Formats: sequence, C-alpha cells, structure tokens
Amino acid sequence: MDIKDQLNSDVINAMKSGDKATTETLRGLKSAIKYAEIEIGHDLDNEETLTVIAKQAKQRRDSITEFEKAGRNDLVEKEATELALLEKYLPAQMSEGDIDKVVQAVIAELGVTDMKGMGQVMQRAMADLKGQADGKIVNQIVRKHLSN
Repeated sequence: MDIKDQLNSDVINAMKSGDKATTETLRGLKSAIKYAEIEIGHDLDNEETLTVIAKQAKQRRDSITEFEKAGRNDLVEKEATELALLEKYLPAQMSEGDIDKVVQAVIAELGVTDMKGMGQVMQRAMADLKGQADGKIVNQIVRKHLSN
C-alpha cells in the first residue's frame, strides 16, 4: 500500500474513533506532503513522501529538545506523541552499531583520513542510510572516527 493511501486511511480511522490528537497530527502531515507536491510541481512518490515525513519527525525532535530546555513538559509530551505517530510511517531506525559499520565502510571506500573529508563522508553515509538513521547520530559517529 502506498504511504499516502495508508495515511488517508489512518486519518479516516482516527476521525471515526474520535482521536483528535492523531487526526490533527496526521492532517498536518498530509498538509506538509501536499505543500511539498505543490512546491515540486508533481505528486510525490513513496521515497519523496518519506523525506517529507522524516523532515517533520526531525522538526518534532528539535522542538522536544528546545521545550525541554525551557522546562515546558506539557509541550514536550505533545511533541513526543506526534513524533511517535510520524515514526510509524518511517523505516525502522538502525542501531548505533549498525550505523558505525556503514560509516566505517564509507570512510574506507572514500579513503578519508581526517576531518577535511567529513562533508564527503556525511553526504555518502546519509545517502546510504536514507531514512534509517538520524543525521545527528551519524554526524557524531563520523566525527569520532575522523578525529582519531
């Protein structure tokens, strides 16, 4: 089933069950997808849709971090609930050990030995890990390997 079809079905189910938080979150996601389609000028395929969902999830993670700093636990809880809903549509996230293996392979393949090649390694690693790893975690692992 197409991700957008699944999303439409889930919105309808949430509306029927009276789950306002889920309905609101999924409608916001549908809106973000529609906005991306208008911006690009064509219907998004599954991969492009996943990119939009990942971007929305990242926004939630960033908001959670900021709300925690500000001591707004009510908003942290709301954003965490929304993030959990969005993550249902994303591929399973890889463990740090698996990410580490991919990063080591990319570093070996590219022959990078210092921080000057970090951008090159990050670009390639993020392409290989598309949607399966958070960029912050990948960045930390790449820095660890290149700073040694």
